[in-house]
Amino acid sequence: GGSDKTELGGSDGPKYTASRKKISKYFKENHEGYIPTFWIQGSKKNGTNIRTEDDSCDQDDGIYFDRDPASSVSGTTLQKWVYNAVKDDTTEGAEWKKKCVRKKYAENNMGTYHFDYPIYFKTEDMDHPLLAVKNKELEKSDPREFSEWFNEKKDSDGQLVRIIKYFKGWCSYKGKSHKMPNGLSMTVLASNFIVYVKDRDDECLFETLKAIRTHLKLKWECIMPTTPNDDLFDGYDQEFKDRFFRALDNIIEDGNLALDEECKHKATKLWGKHLGSRFPIAEKEEKTNSSVKGNRAALVGLVGGNKPYFNGNRSIS
Repeated sequence: GGSDKTELGGSDGPKYTASRKKISKYFKENHEGYIPTFWIQGSKKNGTNIRTEDDSCDQDDGIYFDRDPASSVSGTTLQKWVYNAVKDDTTEGAEWKKKCVRKKYAENNMGTYHFDYPIYFKTEDMDHPLLAVKNKELEKSDPREFSEWFNEKKDSDGQLVRIIKYFKGWCSYKGKSHKMPNGLSMTVLASNFIVYVKDRDDECLFETLKAIRTHLKLKWECIMPTTPNDDLFDGYDQEFKDRFFRALDNIIEDGNLALDEECKHKATKLWGKHLGSRFPIAEKEEKTNSSVKGNRAALVGLVGGNKPYFNGNRSIS
């Protein structure tokens, strides 16, 4: 557990601080002996969150209890208590989901917003936290271990993080018409199969998509690299698989055309067909230089340097 006080600053700081204080106060007044500590996790922790197509934004704040499950209430009861602690905080209320409690905020000009609170038992004697699951047994889950794994994977230039954001934008955009993999799955796939191309996010994206397709054609699986080491693609049916491969083939095909396109406007339109409404399209040029036909440097400085989802401060753009 443990509280990451260093993460309470910034634009999300006041909400995090106020929510944590309310939850701590509720437990102190109603359930003595159950003292919550907090740890920010998920895409915010790893710097890979995006503004989705439907303008929804979620933040994950894990709640940890230094209690032995054998001498404590059930995980389901802990979830219920957290739900009671937050359900009247906002006008939108809260939702008790399978693996977390979700506190919802009213929609504003930035879209919808919610906090997810996964709830864990974690004592010093336990190798990994145990996640509360509604009306089920506790599950091993270790978001801190995943963050450590991901930090080791990241490159100093930030290309992996940018590629993951493009992947998430792609899945969010295509997800409007059919189900696509979740952000965690795409983070794992990108981290395992990224093909780095210095200063060229477009080529990196193209080569990484091809590498992922090769892997998934050989073995349809996406193994969680940390506890609980489960297959994130387990449970997807054949229809999902077929639609995903069609979407993958289509973006690879247009990506290849974009790389051979000397006109930035046309090249970015090809990528934009797949990467969504927030992907930046270059303005039309008066004329193109026919002598650079097939020049794969067409997108340098645009795809490579542009941050269509988040600005340098990682606030929503």
